[in-house]
Amino acid sequence: MHKPGALAAYASDPAHTRGRRHPTTPAPTRNAYQRDRDRIVHSTAFRRLVYKTQVFLNHEGDLFRTRLTHSLEVAQLARSIARALRLNEDLTEAIALAHDLGHTPFGHAGQDALNDCMAAHGGFEHNLQSLRVVDELEHRYPGHDGLNLTFETREGILKHCSAANARRLEAAEPGGVGRRFLPPGRPKAGTAPSGGSEPRDSGAAWGPFHGTQPSLEAQLANLADEIAYNAHDLDDGVRSGLLTLAQMAEVPLFARFLHATQHEHPGLQGRRVLYESIRRMLSAQVYDVIDATGAALQAAAPASADEARCAGPLVRFGDEMRAQSAALKRFLFANLYRHPQVVHTTDQAKQAVRELFAAYCARPNELRPEFAARADRERAVADYIAGMTDRFALREHERLTGRRLLA
Repeated sequence: MHKPGALAAYASDPAHTRGRRHPTTPAPTRNAYQRDRDRIVHSTAFRRLVYKTQVFLNHEGDLFRTRLTHSLEVAQLARSIARALRLNEDLTEAIALAHDLGHTPFGHAGQDALNDCMAAHGGFEHNLQSLRVVDELEHRYPGHDGLNLTFETREGILKHCSAANARRLEAAEPGGVGRRFLPPGRPKAGTAPSGGSEPRDSGAAWGPFHGTQPSLEAQLANLADEIAYNAHDLDDGVRSGLLTLAQMAEVPLFARFLHATQHEHPGLQGRRVLYESIRRMLSAQVYDVIDATGAALQAAAPASADEARCAGPLVRFGDEMRAQSAALKRFLFANLYRHPQVVHTTDQAKQAVRELFAAYCARPNELRPEFAARADRERAVADYIAGMTDRFALREHERLTGRRLLA
């Protein structure tokens, strides 16, 4: 029997963190990952998530999901699963809360537009931008930029990265968070990533993590992100009137829970039918991940967090649930994300981002002073725009162009 709350051998142990980039004294009442979570929650970028939107933009209604409510839902799902698998809940929560800190205003439309604007200047990747936020763009401490998070939290935030950006990260931080995205090759002697004064596993090899997975906690936060997305986009799609229960009854994953709800509660009407069906769908996905991941862990039998990294992706759906989840994604893409009303709105959002970028590049004095003073003008403009909320971006666009979009 395991003690309640005891970490598994393959979980990330805060006593063996690979440390922070800037030395810091351990906190007397919080472990390293709890400290990361608290720094994220108190950051400026986290507060801005309340006015950054998912599918439906901020002006379309107060009850649709925002990046903040999405991040909270991801954290809740991820913590529940982490507890069942005896993974580190605090690290899982920190990654979940931080994973969207670098997202632009206007959801994926803003990200795509900003990537187009930055095509000649290194592009724009929102995962990398989230890392830039916690490493550089938050200015809260007297001795360094960024939040100075642990390696494990930073690694989890960077769930995707191009090879070019990984090389830049590796050059700045040998053996760091960019390493696993690069081809094989051991770091030079003496280039192990710097850690703070918090305890580290002195036996952990800083050898190549190329081609490996991030921590199990990071894998879990990533899958919880997918689960939350599908569920709340169904909810928001119906609330908006762009999706109907009749349409969704054709999607196998949702249909079985809808039919079960209607069978057990034949008189149930309105949103209660939707909420109960989504609740059951979420529960089924959570239990499926717990069962499938538990089986994968038992088969791989990793004896440490680093062994788990080298065992391939272990946090997973079962085969049937994975196929049904993919079908649900395809349904949402065809019927919600590509709905003419959504496309019309996102086209205007892209226009706002493109025109903001052009205006700031032409008139850098319009930027906030700390961005205007930077020599890397285009990247400074991208950083500034990416940090905006939807409503601030629209106000700035109107101020700089004299035209109102998304009114």
